[in-house]
Amino acid sequence: MSTSQADFNTQIIDEFRTNQGRVGGMFASMPLLLLHHTGAKSGKSRINPLAYQSDGGRYVVYASKAGAPTNPDWYHNLKAQPDVTIEVGSTRWMPSPKRRQAKNASASTTRWPSKPRSSPSMRRRPTASSR
Repeated sequence: MSTSQADFNTQIIDEFRTNQGRVGGMFASMPLLLLHHTGAKSGKSRINPLAYQSDGGRYVVYASKAGAPTNPDWYHNLKAQPDVTIEVGSTRWMPSPKRRQAKNASASTTRWPSKPRSSPSMRRRPTASSR
């Protein structure tokens, strides 16, 4: 049984696509999307399964990296290459440029308080990192 993050993500992606966006296990109660993006340095296509929160027709994702002190790689990729494709359920599309916004910390704090209520695994994250 493989334990690398890439293999773990591949299993989640396969399950997501097989079940029209639904997965089991630790993510069973969490809404997930697949974020297609381009590596900032490599230029390679990447896909990351991410938990999201709906906000007035938008899909909000948090670059929390499970509370780590650094941003996830996909965050850096989006800053360098903002063109993305999103999969939610069995639908795939490219968000309009106006919708693709990486918010700074002060902008995201207005939404953060509702995230822990909707995702128990994120309750500890605001205090796990200084960022």
